[in-house]
Amino acid sequence: MKGDEIVIMGIDPGSLITGYAILKANSSKILPITYGNIKTSSKNDLQKRIYKIHTEVDKIINQYNPDQCSLEKIFYAKNVRSVLSLGEARGAILISLEQNKIPTYEYTPRKIKKSVVGNGRASKKQVQYMVNAILNTKIDKKSSYDISDALAIGICHYNKIKPNL
Repeated sequence: MKGDEIVIMGIDPGSLITGYAILKANSSKILPITYGNIKTSSKNDLQKRIYKIHTEVDKIINQYNPDQCSLEKIFYAKNVRSVLSLGEARGAILISLEQNKIPTYEYTPRKIKKSVVGNGRASKKQVQYMVNAILNTKIDKKSSYDISDALAIGICHYNKIKPNL
């Protein structure tokens, strides 16, 4: 941590689209520094997609030097293949975080939604609305749910650590 200020990285892992967010926070406020998506092509094999996620996360870490990272935990879905691909993407991210010695905290989708919206069963649209309200951002496209989810993951972590800042 840098005094009473902390840089939080939020990551919404995915094998095709990984959302990321960098937030700066202190005991009284949280501000977005940058956010975006790491996009991979379904035309590439999984190995190339995972490598791209790893190298892009590394670049973001090196540029913004986060103090901590918050990451969405895997949740069970009906498609086992999707869960396995997601696990591999998370593995690439976790390697980057460990190589850079960044403490990592994981939250379930339900915990994130409850922390940001107040309802653990909130829709992606509701999460995006609350992220925009909390951070004064203007993320509004359905295709940007990965970004608003990454921001929500960062906000969830901030809400957990705020009493200690």
